[in-house]
Formats: sequence, structure tokens, C-alpha cells
Amino acid sequence: MRDRQHASQPEPSRFESARFTDERPRVAPITRRTVTLGVSLLATAVLAAVALVVPTPYAMRSPGPTEDTLERNLIQIEGARTYDSTGQLRLTTVSVLGGPGYPMLSGQVIQGWLDPQRSVLPVEAIFPETTTKEQQQEVSQAEMVSSQESATAAALTELGYDVPAVLDVAGTEPGSGAEGKLEEGDVIDSFQGEPVGTYADLIDGLADTTPGDSVTLGVRRGERSMDVDVATTGNGERAVLGVFIDPHYDFPVDVSIEIENIGGPSAGTMFALGIIDKLTPEDEANGEIIAGTGTMSPEGTVGPIGGIEQKLYGAVRDDAKWFLAPAGNCDQVVGNVPDGLNVVKVATLAEARDAVEQIGRGEGGDLPTCP
Repeated sequence: MRDRQHASQPEPSRFESARFTDERPRVAPITRRTVTLGVSLLATAVLAAVALVVPTPYAMRSPGPTEDTLERNLIQIEGARTYDSTGQLRLTTVSVLGGPGYPMLSGQVIQGWLDPQRSVLPVEAIFPETTTKEQQQEVSQAEMVSSQESATAAALTELGYDVPAVLDVAGTEPGSGAEGKLEEGDVIDSFQGEPVGTYADLIDGLADTTPGDSVTLGVRRGERSMDVDVATTGNGERAVLGVFIDPHYDFPVDVSIEIENIGGPSAGTMFALGIIDKLTPEDEANGEIIAGTGTMSPEGTVGPIGGIEQKLYGAVRDDAKWFLAPAGNCDQVVGNVPDGLNVVKVATLAEARDAVEQIGRGEGGDLPTCP
């Protein structure tokens, strides 16, 4: 029997699958159309790159730093006992890119449009058209100094102090009853025959006046003293003189506020709350981190400010759970509150003080908010 022999076939090498030929990759011929297309793409890329660095007439608001007004050295008080607090009362700020001397580039504008925490506006919506960088800094610093004085006057008045002041007339509102009757540099000494020794005296007198009625002001003009009759105007339920007052205070307590690289008037409310907290034994904030904003008038009115959307984001970034917002800013607050932040609407220093105390007691849930 003949053995059947099976010739075993060698296993194919793993290299056999690669077939080597003399074929070379085909290269598309260079045509005029190809050259035109390449040049067009290159030109488009160059133009796009250049467009990103072109100066624009825009400015951008971004969340700025926040500062705790209860931090030991920010508000310093002499002439009265002060008290420590376990909470924080943080003023909020806005950082502005662009404006006089610092134009924004197109690429930065595009980034701002895509970021919900920022807002891009025409430069003139933030800065007056004729303002230079140096002028803007001077105005901002002057507003900061004025806000500190007004906050101090409001806080001490809220606490029951008498705050003597000389009430200088800085000007009159066009079309008001005071126009043409009072002059810059006049000093108001009396209201309806009663001496005016504090700013609160003048405000209290106006509070008892029906809008539209005339009042008699005792005025010093240089060496002369005179009585001037001024017709008030209506501002809601409140009589308005139409006079810009520049009060010069004689504070019964020495308050100094040391803060750098922040200007403008919008920290007034938080300054006033910080002064009140330091001068009262109660631990009002009681461990809570409360942020806020708003101008503060000497009589204790919280005024609206710009850039509140960015301030809300800045507050959340720095761990605040509560935010005191001026009632006049409610339109900008609605729809722009970040998650985790509770906004409380305030119109006066008394309301803001009460809100801080309720939050500190854990009772902030029923405080008014923007609708």
C-alpha cells in the first residue's frame, strides 16, 4: 500500500499581503482654478486673523472682585466702641474692558458675546463721548469719596446719631422752582423758619411738604442772609426742591474707609451696612456671606447702579448665598440670577439692615425679591 504523502503548504508570510509595485500616488495637476482657490483660502484666513485684532467701538463688563466690608482694616472707626462679626458683607464690582484709551479688539468682542457672564455695550453707553481715561479715573475716585461720606452719614443717622452738616448749594435743576433763585455756593441754614443743622433736618422738612407747595429757605450768600421762596415739584409722593446739595459733615464718630483700585458710587450701601455692623454688638450677618450693591444717599435711600448682572455672578463666584439688590435694578435682575443665589430687593438702608438681620437669624426666606 502506497503511503499517501501530503505535501504541507508553507503558511503564508505576514508580509505577503503587501504587494510592491512600481505604481506611484497620482498627483492632481495644478490648474489655474486650484491656484485661485488656494490664494482665496489663504486671503480669507489672513483677513479673519486681522479682523480679530481690529479695534472696535465697544466696551465689555465682566464680574469684578468683591470685598468684605467687615474685613478688619477696610472700615476703621475711632471714637466709638466696635464689635467683631462672624459673617461677611461683600461689596461687588464690575471690571470694564475698553473705553477711553483702551479699545476692545474684535476677538474680545466675540468672546464677550458668547459669555453669559459678560455684556458688550457701545463705549458711549458706559463712558461719556468726550471723557478721557484720566478724566474718567478722576470722576470715579471722586464718586467713591462722596459715596463713603454719604454712607457714613446714612449709617450714623440710622443708628441715632446727630450728624451736623453745612448744606452748600452745588447747583439747581433746570426747570425747577429753585432755578434762578438759588446760586452755587449758597448755604441753606433754615427750612420754613426752622434751623437746618443736619441733612436729615432738610429731608424731614421736605417729607412733611406737599409736592407743588412753596417753601421758605433761609440762605447765606457770602456775607448776606436772606429768605428765598422756592416752589417744590412732585416726585411720586415726595416734594423735591430741585437743588443739588453738597453737604460738609462734622461726624460725631471718626470713620475712615481704606480700599484700593475701586471707584464709583455703587458700594455705598455695603459701606453703610459695614459701619452699622461694626458699631452694634449684635452679630447681624451671623456667619452668612451676603453680597450686595447700590448707591447710598445721606438720608438712607438705596439707588440703582450699572452692571448688576455681572455683580450677581461675581457674588456667586466668591461664595455668597445672598445678594442685596436695589429696587431700581429689578428689571435687570429678573432672568439673570445665577443658581444658588437668593436676591433680596431693598430700597432703603433700614430695609437693607433688616434684611441682613433676618438672614443672620435664618429667616431670610420671606424677604422681598424682584418679581
